[in-house]
Amino acid sequence: MTTTSNDLITEEPRAPHVPRLTRRLTGFLPQEIKNIDTIIPLKSRNIWNKHQVKKFEDKEGFEGRFIGHVETTLARSLYNCDDLAAYESTSLSVRDNLIIDWNNTQQRITARDPKRVYYLSLEFLMGRALDNALINSQAGSDEPTSRPMVEKSLDELGFNLEDVLKKEPDAALGNGGLGRLAACFIDSMATQNIPAWGYGLRYEYGIFAQKIIDGYQVETPDYWLNFGNPWEIERNEIQVPVTFYGYVDRSDGESTTLSPSDWIGGERVLAVAYDFPVPGYKTSTVNNLRLWKAKPTTEFDFAKFNSGDYKNSVDAQQRAESITACLYPNDNFNQGKELRLKQQYFWCAASLHDIIRRFKKTSRPWSELPDQVAIQLNDTHPTLAVVELQRVLVDLEKLDWHKAWSIVTATFSYANHTVMQEALEKWPIGLFGHLLPRHLEIIYDINWFFLQEVEKKFPKDFDLLSRVSIIEECSPERQVRMAYLAIVGSHKVNGVAELHSELIKKTIFKDFVKVYGSQKFTNVTNGITPRRWLKQANPKLAELIGKALNDPKQNFLLDMPKLTELAKKADDPEFQKAWDLVKANNKLQLADLIKDTNNGVDIIDREHIKDTLFDIQVKRIHEYKRQQMNIFGVIYRYLAMKKMLKEGSTIEEVAKKYPRKASIFGGKSAPGYYMAKLIIKLINSVAEIVNDDAEIVDLLKVVFIPDYNVSKAEIIIPASDLSEHISTAGTEASGTSNMKFVMNGGLIIGTVDGANVEITREIGEDNIFLFGNLSEHVEELRYNHQYKKTELPPELAQVLKSIESGVFSPENPNEFKPLIDSIKSHGDYYLVSDDFESYVATQELVDEVYHTQKNDWIKKSILSVANIGFFSSDRCIEEYSETIWNVEPVKPET
Repeated sequence: MTTTSNDLITEEPRAPHVPRLTRRLTGFLPQEIKNIDTIIPLKSRNIWNKHQVKKFEDKEGFEGRFIGHVETTLARSLYNCDDLAAYESTSLSVRDNLIIDWNNTQQRITARDPKRVYYLSLEFLMGRALDNALINSQAGSDEPTSRPMVEKSLDELGFNLEDVLKKEPDAALGNGGLGRLAACFIDSMATQNIPAWGYGLRYEYGIFAQKIIDGYQVETPDYWLNFGNPWEIERNEIQVPVTFYGYVDRSDGESTTLSPSDWIGGERVLAVAYDFPVPGYKTSTVNNLRLWKAKPTTEFDFAKFNSGDYKNSVDAQQRAESITACLYPNDNFNQGKELRLKQQYFWCAASLHDIIRRFKKTSRPWSELPDQVAIQLNDTHPTLAVVELQRVLVDLEKLDWHKAWSIVTATFSYANHTVMQEALEKWPIGLFGHLLPRHLEIIYDINWFFLQEVEKKFPKDFDLLSRVSIIEECSPERQVRMAYLAIVGSHKVNGVAELHSELIKKTIFKDFVKVYGSQKFTNVTNGITPRRWLKQANPKLAELIGKALNDPKQNFLLDMPKLTELAKKADDPEFQKAWDLVKANNKLQLADLIKDTNNGVDIIDREHIKDTLFDIQVKRIHEYKRQQMNIFGVIYRYLAMKKMLKEGSTIEEVAKKYPRKASIFGGKSAPGYYMAKLIIKLINSVAEIVNDDAEIVDLLKVVFIPDYNVSKAEIIIPASDLSEHISTAGTEASGTSNMKFVMNGGLIIGTVDGANVEITREIGEDNIFLFGNLSEHVEELRYNHQYKKTELPPELAQVLKSIESGVFSPENPNEFKPLIDSIKSHGDYYLVSDDFESYVATQELVDEVYHTQKNDWIKKSILSVANIGFFSSDRCIEEYSETIWNVEPVKPET
């Protein structure tokens, strides 16, 4: 079917009897509407007010709402209400209160008409929603939606809250730090009453559910929506048409691409909205996360079915639904690349439609769009929104090209999340033009005018023009550089840690600093929400801190600098003892999780759990994050222990040199990333040998926790004694897991990279274990590996020899040869050999402090938490609001 996209910016359907003016005023507070009697009859308003839905306000109100949902919404009864039904009914009951606050929030914002923020992220790693909603709605233990009240009510109804909470699957809307950062940010925006919406995609199966079979990662669908999602509101009335393929028509004789053009699409799908309420902490503000699901314009082709073509009768439906089936389809082949680009445009087009529709309701001129709308690009994935807005303004709204572009650049800002050139997103011209022909024209025009400006500033500097061009000409196939497009199309570009922000100005974006000057580039160091990562993940520690600060209502969660008062307790023996007890209990919970994921087998020695150092590295598996160096360190330790025993040392002597330790890993590899999947296999192969070795008793254990996600992180992170953040210097933009571990009292072993630099500055060099080369030495070291003969350190040579000999893969000694070759023969790009000796020495220092100076260790832990307040996402949002978005809070009426 041939369709035109000129009707993309359409209004949502409305009931025929509702006057246009009434619909335009929907959402305004009654006192803000003049002549309301001429719009909505008094009788109608009186009936509406008489039956207005109200929040439940006490324990009895919750129980009544709970039973009502069980019997009417779920069509169950007292006799068949299990834990799943209890979870669904509790969620629906709490959601009822949130929706009332959500409606009031939207009415308040609409009435006051402030500037709004729209946060575009391809990932939102939300985690479980019920516990978060109970905590964020809790202003005190006597509040109606507070966790203690709901816990007591469920107990009286015959349910255990912890069992009920476990019935909620993690919302599979993200993978790593990028998605969790977005989730923390929208939590803080609601908490700070910032008028903001998030926009993302509603993935049917997430990225994948990770299973470990024979030590290998196996990807299976994540059926997180099998039982529905009580937290989402399906908006079937909001359906945005999104077009792909086709051609561009300029039938009026216009030959220039700068003039309004008709994009005649070859395929169209519908974006259907799903809303997810996001409550703030100790405020009635509830913001919105709007997710889009792809549906076909025609689900079933009766003509094909009736002619016997059963397979193709549902072809359109399958093609459409594949767009939002999975996060980041494997792009190792052309169809995967096309689907990924399709996914990004679908999301950007639908989100912009929604943003523009909302702006047009105010009847403001287009020139005021940047005064009312701030759109934040979370990495390069939403960069197509820049091109789409220009297309809408020029083609559909008929604005002059240059006026439109000035509006676009004043509206967008871009947060970069990588320092690696190879990680910057690019799209082949052929694929791009085939899928989005009009957008490719617009990109060429954007690039043309940009390069003209550059040429005026730097005449005849053709190398510079080539380096900053949005179109990469030098590759075998020309490509669109999305990061460059994001820079050119935004008024601000920020890094996410001080070191990262400086590095991008000196490396990957140094030419743009030359073109624009440094004022366009800024820094906003990442942060995390303490509500999720302290109060929810580690309630006993939050309670202990509250008592120490004489803050039983835990107001420090809204004012994290208050934690500095905790330093006064760092030398208090009784407080240290209580602190250590919280950690021990958290380690027992992690031991339970490890047992559950290991077919019921206890790997961790619970009797000595307080004396066992929990060394944890959980994050996306990637060579630059250097999980391979961590497992090489484990192998080195194991071989050294075996050597001591062979030479006649007693197990007690071995234990003195190498005390009890559990090395715990978790994380997913991208499906097509061979080396990362091989690292996972090596970890599991080492675990199999080490954990079954009775000779070393329980002195060393190795664990890989499969299917790492937010809810597992809430158990793993509070149990950490030591966390590993050991990326090659100059490769990690920021990291946020390092902040989570420190906020929960874990110490860091890490390189001078990403946010580790600022964490060190805040908590003090004495409270972190740093090692390895600095970022300014990395290029020289890589040069040496490439052009000079470099010797492996003996510790690493010993480890690699054992792997090559088949100690950990007796049936296939060459199984891990690619990992070894990457270091010995292929330049050791991530500098494992250069940092390994320092890493091993630092691990020995860790052993000494933890096992012989335990009080000093606990003191370091307390001081770390006391000085981690800077890394609250509340501080991030304040910085974004003031320096990039120029927005102000819209606080609820008292």
